[in-house]
Amino acid sequence: MISVPDKSADNSDKGKLKAANKIKISEAMEKLKEGVRFDTVATQFSEDKAKQGGSLGWMVRGSMVGAFQDAAFALSPSTCDKPIYTNPPVKTQFGYHIIMVEDRSN
Repeated sequence: MISVPDKSADNSDKGKLKAANKIKISEAMEKLKEGVRFDTVATQFSEDKAKQGGSLGWMVRGSMVGAFQDAAFALSPSTCDKPIYTNPPVKTQFGYHIIMVEDRSN
């Protein structure tokens, strides 16, 4: 997952931060479209624990916020070198997310 927050502690800069983060997530999408590996893009652009190559580990239904969960479970599994990811990015209260699923367990 590539995650860019959409929040600011200082409301005076909130509009600037949102604009900057929309640009950042757009830049990440462009890198993916150019064929850069998903984990490389995640390391470069993520601003949370996804910065470690994009891996969030195994997730189960009910452990994610609605829009994120719906998108994650709608994706087919893929690989970092040939990712299938959310396009457009998913927006939640935590920011913008480009999601890729590597595997599923029944």
